[in-house]
Formats: sequence, C-alpha cells, structure tokens
Amino acid sequence: MRRALVSAVAAVAAFAASAEIKFNAGADLRVREEIFDNVPGLPGGGLASQSPYGKYTNRMRYRVRAWGELKLEERLRIYTRLTDEFRWNIRPKTRSSRFPDEVFLDNLFIEGKGYFDGLLDFTVGRQDIMRLYGLEQIFQDGTPNDGSRSLYADMVRFTLNFTEESKLDMFGLYQYDDNHLRWGNGLSDHRSLMGLGGSGAEPERDEWGFGAVWSSEFGEDLPYQLYAIHKNAASYHRAGRKIPSTRRETFGLKLVPRLDDEWSLQFEAAGQVGENGAGKSLYGWMSYAGVNWKDASESEIKPFASAGLLMLSGSKDTAETEGGSGAWDPMWSRSVRYSEIFLGGTHYGTCWWSNLYYARIEAGIDFGAKHNLTLSSGPMFAAVNDGLGGGDGHYKGFLTGLHYNFPIMLADKSKGERFEIFGHIHAEHFCPGDYFETDRPAWFIRWQIEFKF
Repeated sequence: MRRALVSAVAAVAAFAASAEIKFNAGADLRVREEIFDNVPGLPGGGLASQSPYGKYTNRMRYRVRAWGELKLEERLRIYTRLTDEFRWNIRPKTRSSRFPDEVFLDNLFIEGKGYFDGLLDFTVGRQDIMRLYGLEQIFQDGTPNDGSRSLYADMVRFTLNFTEESKLDMFGLYQYDDNHLRWGNGLSDHRSLMGLGGSGAEPERDEWGFGAVWSSEFGEDLPYQLYAIHKNAASYHRAGRKIPSTRRETFGLKLVPRLDDEWSLQFEAAGQVGENGAGKSLYGWMSYAGVNWKDASESEIKPFASAGLLMLSGSKDTAETEGGSGAWDPMWSRSVRYSEIFLGGTHYGTCWWSNLYYARIEAGIDFGAKHNLTLSSGPMFAAVNDGLGGGDGHYKGFLTGLHYNFPIMLADKSKGERFEIFGHIHAEHFCPGDYFETDRPAWFIRWQIEFKF
C-alpha cells in the first residue's frame, strides 16, 4: 500500500510540472451533544459485557477538520484532510479524550478519472468508504470505534468502465487498529479504532482485504451488482487471552428493480465461508428485501417512504468463538446507520451488526436543501438466542427513531459562496424484549450544529 502511494506521488509530481494546477481548501466545525441511558448490553463492552444495561451518559463532541486539494488538468487531483475531535464527558466524567486530544491524517489520496479514453478511474490512499460502490452491507466505516470522527480506510481502487452501464471495480485495503499518523497527547496514543473485544482488548486487530464488484443491468430498469470479497483479521489479546485470527470470503448479489419514476425495489443476498486461526470453520449469510417510494412531482415538498426486512445470521457458540462460527461478519459495514442506541450495545463489538432480523419502515418529507424529517420504526429479533442478552427468548425489542435535518444558513453556490450552517436533531427509543434480561426502556437524543467554510 505504502509503496503504491509513494510511486503514485512521484508520478503526479512529474506530471504536475506541465499541468494546469488549481488549489482549493476549506474547513468545517461540528458541535454535538449526545445523551443516552439504559442501552442493553453495556455500550463498548462487547463480549466482555457484565451488565444488562448501560449507564446514563452525557457528552459533548467537538470535531474540527481542515482540507486541501490540488487539481491537475481536471482529471487528476490530490486531496488531504486533517481532523481532531475532543470531548467533554459531562457524565460520567472521564479524561479519555480531553482537549486537545489528537490531530490525525484523516484523508490523503490521489484520484484520477477518464484515462485511456474513459476506461480507467483510480483512487489511491487514505479515503472515506461510506456507501462505497453502493454496497451498504459491506462498506460504511473503516474506523467504527471512534464513531463518525473518521470513516477512512487505507485503500487502492481501480474502476474499468466498459460501457455506460457496465463497470468492474477492484480494490485492496489495509486497516490498522490504531492510527500511526497522529500527533497528540498520551491519552490518545494507541487508541483502538476497531472496537472489538470490549474492555481489556489491545489495539492490534488489524484488518486487510481485497475484492471485485461487477455492476451492470438486466435491461433498462434492472441494475445489479455481483461481488466477491476476501477479508483477513489479525489475532489480538484481551485480558491475557489470545483471540485467533479469521479469514472469510464473501459472495453476494444485489438487485435494484426500478418500477417507475417513484417506485423501486431492492434485493440483496450474500454468503460467507472461512476459517479462524484455530482451524474452526466459519460461515454466515445476509439478505435484504425492501421497497422504496419518493414523490417525483415538481412540488418543493416531497414525501418519501420505504419498508424492508434485513436478516443477518447468528450462532449459538458466539461467546466461545468470539462472534460465532455461523454469524454474519459485517465486513467494513460497522456503523450506526441502523441505530445510535446500539452503537456499542451489539455485544460483538462496536457496531458489529449480526444475529439480527430487523423489519423496518420509514417515512418522511423533504422540504428542500438539507431540510427533511424522517420517522422510522420496527421490531428486532435474534436469529438464534446466543445467550448474550441474558434473556430466554428471541425478541430483542422495538426500536423507534426520529431525525430532523434543518438549514440555518445555506451558501449560494452560483455566487461563489461557501459558508454554511446547518444542523439536526436525532432521537431514539427502544423497548427491550425477552432476549434481554432487562426491561428498562433505552433512549438516545442528540443535537448537532455544523459550520462549513
């Protein structure tokens, strides 16, 4: 990875001598407060959890980012970003991320588009992977243990554009469990970015992988994707015990039939096979089926709705095999997109979504740019009762969420303006079922204001 990046930088430097160069830069500041209580599974505890529910937590988070980019001949650009997020932990009071915490290299990549008559695109370096290739079940966040502070992976990507509808994406990535490109105090040094193993785990669970994604269409209204992905995760230590490494292959198919301008369907299925370092066979599966609708009229107010069923396999030997021999591995899709409440209360580790049947409906209204309201609701079930919840059933509980995005000041891009202020309010309520040993309702609320320069 590093040799490829150095070679690419040298090639860019040689090319830049004769190229038209454009420079741009900017920054953003995000301020948010998060309050939650009674989260089942003790957030951050992972498999080491010894409590049926998490304690009341109230924290302020301040994230500042500065970025810059060079564009060369419109087809080639270099982008970099530095980030720092420090927290004020109101309750419970901790010093784990006190000011100034750490500044780290959040992004640094070289991107090229349209080479060889439009055949080749590439991106090499540290880059965000949120919704990469549109495969939300595979790619969301390379660093889940710091929340949305960062979303990167160190990655090489190539795209071969055969036709307007058909392309082949290939990638390779390496993800360190701790950040080697950082400057800060001792409290932030060797901070785990993967969030596996709960308390007492050392930040040594590096991950790497590679794969290919073929995207095309069966006719005009039936786009599809086929993917094959390999993933390795290194062994690590927790509380004096060595947890074995894992290797998995994932094969999947995604279909998105377009019924008309307003209605579409989505189907996805994937299977996994592999082995851990102790020689135990691993497998898992995932499937999703859903329907989406959005008003296609010229009205400024556009309602939308969706409904879907997500199924992730589980395993009864979860506690003994660190996730279970038959449980779905979420690859690099460990994120909060299903629920903020379960950021760390998934038992398997931070955002480690597995052993879940989740039927979810969503409805909302778009009022304009950065302005919408969304309500979601639905029940959760365990595919198998692995014993981690402490209860004797499969019903995990009922989750309801409300999210409101609102603009405060938007830039007029036609006039070259850039300064913007916008925010959101997010709330969730979860009533636990008989899978958990607690019946205390959990709740989460967050407000956020973001400034872009």
